[in-house]
Amino acid sequence: MTTPDVDLPLHHPAHGLGDRFALAVTKVLRWGADTFFAKRYGNRAIVLETVAAVPGMVGATLQHLKCLRRMQDDRGWIRTLMDEAENERMHLMTFIAIAKPSWFERLVVLGVQWVFYLGFFGLYLLSARTAHRLVGYFEEEAVVSYTRYLAEIDAGHTPNVPAPEIAKKYWGLPDDATLRDVVITIRADEAHHRDMNHGFAGDLAGQPFDPASLRVAPHHQPLEGVVRS
Repeated sequence: MTTPDVDLPLHHPAHGLGDRFALAVTKVLRWGADTFFAKRYGNRAIVLETVAAVPGMVGATLQHLKCLRRMQDDRGWIRTLMDEAENERMHLMTFIAIAKPSWFERLVVLGVQWVFYLGFFGLYLLSARTAHRLVGYFEEEAVVSYTRYLAEIDAGHTPNVPAPEIAKKYWGLPDDATLRDVVITIRADEAHHRDMNHGFAGDLAGQPFDPASLRVAPHHQPLEGVVRS
């Protein structure tokens, strides 16, 4: 499998109060995830991907309503954000097949998702730029987490099990694909979301952004015959 070209160390410097707020929230949540999950990266991914699938849908909904009110074109934002939400959901479905979440983790997901949904919805209404910057920083941390996950696999601390069927069909992976291949591919997705959301935040600050200009593009396949729940 060809390894996607990803700019791993990319970090957007915080400029202004909104950016600093977004970065501070990200660091606090990162500390919580590190404390709670330690190196249980599969279980960490299940909880965090449930949260990660929220911003795209919230952003798409509010952008859709804004375009209706103003009777203007969305410049491709709505579809891009919905694709992000769907992609993050498929990350979740993949790791459910790998890590098998406990009932406690499922309860954590329920609580965290509702709190985050309401909080992010309110933030997007107050400042869409800060909301996209927050997601950009989230995705920076996701790239770091998946890089560490990959190191655990390479060191033999995490079994390099076969890739789930749903992952092979969604990303078009070869039949002999493994967890390592899945992690590399998902990391590329997260880098794409990182760059996209930082780009949207910049656009809202007056720096025009075209999602098609991103160096890392999603490469997903139709999911015919795959159960999606």
